[in-house]
Amino acid sequence: MKVYGIRNCDTVKKARKFLEEAGVPYEFHDYKKDGVDADRLAAFVAEFGWDTVLNRRGTTWRKLDEATREGVVDAASALDVMIENPSTIKRPIVHGDVKNFIGFDPVSWEMALEMGELK
Repeated sequence: MKVYGIRNCDTVKKARKFLEEAGVPYEFHDYKKDGVDADRLAAFVAEFGWDTVLNRRGTTWRKLDEATREGVVDAASALDVMIENPSTIKRPIVHGDVKNFIGFDPVSWEMALEMGELK
């Protein structure tokens, strides 16, 4: 299993702690350190939808100029912005053996763990 995110993100920290306490092995991919794999990100956009993968509530999104924000109208334009600004990618995204997850919800993750989906 691979967890994608940014090391200092509070939500990513909570997700990683959850996995560690549950004894779930994972590999961590830090967008800031390791970069963004455009093909992997496109696969996440295809699975979850660009409007779900793009984090419009974060400070990075709000700091983008208005023209850039208004230019995001489809998957292609969203991908361009997310690749250029990795902090605009919703975190964490988990690429698992059984199922992929986006965001961290401890109740949902606990249920997925019990069902064997989080591995």
